Amino acid sequence: MATTTRTDTNIWPLLPAADAVALRSWLARIGFDEGVLVTNDDGNVQHSEMLWPEGGRLMVATADPTNDHHRGGPGSASIYVVVGDPDGVHRRARDLGAEIARPLEDTDYGSRGFTVRDPEGNSISFGTYSG
Repeated sequence: MATTTRTDTNIWPLLPAADAVALRSWLARIGFDEGVLVTNDDGNVQHSEMLWPEGGRLMVATADPTNDHHRGGPGSASIYVVVGDPDGVHRRARDLGAEIARPLEDTDYGSRGFTVRDPEGNSISFGTYSG
């Protein structure tokens, strides 16, 4: 397997959510910082950002089948977040009662990490592997 020393933090995946405000709150409790929040007149989240303290961010918006940018259904995303302290994030996830989809483990390619499902069903992996 080829590896590189380059670290990328400029891709912003979108999590379409049935309850985007609740998902933002859950992400904040697991360690993301709250960023921009833009709602429409109906109270739906048109655009929002959750910032990972070590770099990178997620966008969270209310799922909307009529909007090409928010079309994917809730629970359809799979995200990887590079972290320096996967054990600490794992403790926060466990304390939140998050569904642990893959236990905290060391991999044969030099990473330590785990995977949770957020309340919307998205798969979010946290690990030390940064490419």
